[in-house]
Amino acid sequence: MPSNFIDTATIWLHAGKGGDGAVSFHREKFVAAGGPDGGDGGRGGDIVFVADDNLSTLMDFRYKRKYNAADGENGRGARQKGRDAEDLVIRVPRGTVLKEAESGLVVADLSGSEPVVVAKGGRGGWGNARFATPTRQIPRFAKPGLPGEDLHLRLELKVIADVGLIGFPNVGKSTLISVISAAKPKIANYHFTTLTPVLGVVRVADEQSFVCADIPGLIEGAAEGVGLGHDFLRHVERCRLLLHVVDVSGCEGRDPKADFEQINHELANFSAELAQRPQIVLGNKCDVATPEQIEEFRQFIEAKGLTFLPISAATRQGIDNLPKLVYARLQELPPVKVFEPEYVRPDKSAEPKRPFTVEKTGEHEFTVDAPWLERILAGTNVEDYESLQYFQTQLGDSGILDELVRQNVQEDDTIKIGEYEFDYVF
Repeated sequence: MPSNFIDTATIWLHAGKGGDGAVSFHREKFVAAGGPDGGDGGRGGDIVFVADDNLSTLMDFRYKRKYNAADGENGRGARQKGRDAEDLVIRVPRGTVLKEAESGLVVADLSGSEPVVVAKGGRGGWGNARFATPTRQIPRFAKPGLPGEDLHLRLELKVIADVGLIGFPNVGKSTLISVISAAKPKIANYHFTTLTPVLGVVRVADEQSFVCADIPGLIEGAAEGVGLGHDFLRHVERCRLLLHVVDVSGCEGRDPKADFEQINHELANFSAELAQRPQIVLGNKCDVATPEQIEEFRQFIEAKGLTFLPISAATRQGIDNLPKLVYARLQELPPVKVFEPEYVRPDKSAEPKRPFTVEKTGEHEFTVDAPWLERILAGTNVEDYESLQYFQTQLGDSGILDELVRQNVQEDDTIKIGEYEFDYVF
C-alpha cells in the first residue's frame, strides 16, 4: 500500500487514573484540633473520539500507537478536591469504525458529528475527611484513585459514499468519476493506476447531489486478500448503490461476462450482504465496441434482472442521463449504513463487589489476590493504629480472614497481599 494512504491501524488506549485522596489536618491559629480536612482526588481523563472532515487517512496512527489520558489531580488540604483531568480528544476521518482488537466487535462508528467516549477515566479517591467518625476522629489514611479503562482497538476507515464504482482495473472507473464529478484521479492506460479510494460529489440539480467513490483494488482473489482487495473492499460496505463498470468491448482480450461474474463472486466472498447490494451495470467503452457486443452483453445483464446502461466515459456517450438515473434509484434505498456498537463493556455491577482468592503458596505462607484490597492498602498508613484497624475491618468484612481460617492458617504464618507481607496474629 502506498505510504500516503493508511486505512487501518491498531492502537492502545489508557484512560486517566483518578487522583488520590489527601491526608490532611486543619491547622489554624487559635483553632485547636481542627480535625481532618483532606479533599477527594479529581477524576481521570476520558478518551474521546471525534470525526473530523479535514482528515482522510489514518496515517497519524502509523507513528503513534499508545494514547494515555491525563490522571486526575490529587486532593488537597482544606477539603479541596483535586482538579478533574481534561479529556483526551482523538480526531479521526469521518467514517472510521472502532473495533475491539481481540474480538473484532464494533465499539463505535464515527460517521456522525457527535463525539464518542470510548474509555472512561477512573474515579478520584476519598480524602481522610470522609473517614472521620465519632470514634475515629483523626484518620491518617485516604482512598487512592481508581485506574481508568484500558482498551486495545483496531481502526478501520470505511469511506462514506452513496455510490461505489466497482470493476476490474483499467475498465474506465477513474475516467468516469472525473467526468461526472469534480474529482481528478490519476488516469493512465495501465492497471492499478488508482491506489486510493477517490471520492467525488456528483451534482444532479441545484440542491440534488450524491457522493460517488471509485473503489480500486478489485481483482480475482480480492476477497482472500490478493493484491489490494481486502484493503479496499471494506469501503464498498457503506455504499447504498453499486455502479458496476465493465469493458464491454473486450479490447484487452477479456470476456466482459466473465469479468462481471468474477467481481460479484469477490463481493459475495467478502460479505453476503454486500452481494445483495443493488447494482446498475455500465457497459463502458461502447465507442470501440460493436453493436453485437453491446446487445449480447445487454441481454446477459437484463436476464439477471439488472439495469444496463451503455456508455463511453471517454466520449461522454450516455453520460448525461446517468446522474439523474442514479439519484432516482438512491431515493428508493435506505440511508448510508452505520455500524451499530456490538462491544459491551464488562458489567462490573454483576461481578462480586469484592472478589478475592486465597492460595497457600508455602508451608507457612498464604497469598491473597484481591486488587480492590491492594488499592485500600495503598492508602493505608501502616504506622498508624487506626489506619491498620480500618484495614483489618475490611479484611474481616470481605470474608478473607474466614477463608484463611478455613485453610488452617496458623499464628505467625506469612500473609502476602500485593507487595506487602504480614504476620498472621490471632
